[in-house]
Amino acid sequence: MNISQFTHIYLLGIGGIGMSALARYFMANNKVVAGYDKTSSPLTQLLENEGASIHFEDDISKINPAFLNKKNVLVIYTPAVPAKHTELNYYKANAFTLLKRSQVLGILSRDKNCIAIAGTHGKTTVSSMTAHILNNGKGCNAFLGGIASNYNSNLIINENSPNLVVEADEFDRSFLQLFPNTALITSMDADHLDIYSNHQGLEESFQKFVDQIQENGQLLIKFGLEKNIKTKHRVYTYSLNNTNADFKIENLQLHDGNYQFTILGPSLKIENVKVGMPGRLNVENALAAAAAAHLNGEDSEFIKTALASFKGVKRRMEYIVKRKDLIYIDDYAHHPEELKASILSVKELYPDKKLTGIFQPHLFSRTRDFMDGFAESLALLDRLILLEIYPAREEPIAGINSGVLLDKTKLKEKILLRKEQLVPYLKEQKPGLILSLGAGDIDRLVEHIKTAFA
Repeated sequence: MNISQFTHIYLLGIGGIGMSALARYFMANNKVVAGYDKTSSPLTQLLENEGASIHFEDDISKINPAFLNKKNVLVIYTPAVPAKHTELNYYKANAFTLLKRSQVLGILSRDKNCIAIAGTHGKTTVSSMTAHILNNGKGCNAFLGGIASNYNSNLIINENSPNLVVEADEFDRSFLQLFPNTALITSMDADHLDIYSNHQGLEESFQKFVDQIQENGQLLIKFGLEKNIKTKHRVYTYSLNNTNADFKIENLQLHDGNYQFTILGPSLKIENVKVGMPGRLNVENALAAAAAAHLNGEDSEFIKTALASFKGVKRRMEYIVKRKDLIYIDDYAHHPEELKASILSVKELYPDKKLTGIFQPHLFSRTRDFMDGFAESLALLDRLILLEIYPAREEPIAGINSGVLLDKTKLKEKILLRKEQLVPYLKEQKPGLILSLGAGDIDRLVEHIKTAFA
């Protein structure tokens, strides 16, 4: 399909992080862009400021007539839009050209050196780091799953570069629309069991993703996961802890909350590397990004300087407040393994401070499937503030709620609060170290917490 033939692009779910990157891409290419989303957000407000027309009611009459001409209009939708959505069904019934977000990414990546970064966690940070390294060296285009702080955007466009970094999402098997030259896999933990039914099904989908690597392509994968994948392509491994990996870390040191280390790999040695993002998990993310950039021909000096200048990703171990009296970090973690990594990273950085964690579970099904894992990870906190489950696309499940999770979490200091109770409670307790966690609308509370302690 030749996407350039369409003059008007309509996005259903335009406020999603992946969809908004597409909206920005098409606006940069002089297309007229409009869309629907369920609620207004800082991201939709930015899109409106950049030229997109957006409404927040599922109502065909709200659609600009210019987006009702099937010859000129391409409709892009996300799986998060429910099947009964009125506008979606109108476009389907009237035979408009409809594509999923993942299909559009697949089309846009066909003529590029596609570096597709997948994993049940870690992919957004690794994608953003990889894109930043390449953008400061050989150049790249990128569609990211988070707002990279260096660019205040989830999109990088460089028309002169053949490189395309794309976050490859396993949800709804979206990454199977991609045919990468380099595939990178950060993790394959059980997740999205509402889609895959079991861990084996998820791993089988990752196998299909690897099967789609281009001829003469390559796979970069976290050490230990390669035993679960079969491929004819060249395989490189990376690891923070295992010296048998192809790409590894030496001389890891912690200075004033920041890590310094050496990166080793095939034909690669970079000493005194510094990363400003907190946590050991981001040292490993930096290693993966450096390896991906190196395997795509990037110079080691560009890798080193870019990692030092990388400012992070919004909601990925992001410092919100960093003072002597208060450290506040916000993270997108929403899986038990992510929670564990985030909590342990913060405790390592600040071993003498009492850690108060605020967690909003994401999805009833994920909470049900990983209830024990969540309870185990949250018990690593010193104090837990639990919020109600963010439902997203789901209906409630009987017997699954935050109260049950709170009871299962073996921790003395724990409390379940409504969102409006959170800030008053924090002001009363005056914690010195706060970590907020979750993938729902907990991000709407971050600024309120920051302001309360200004």
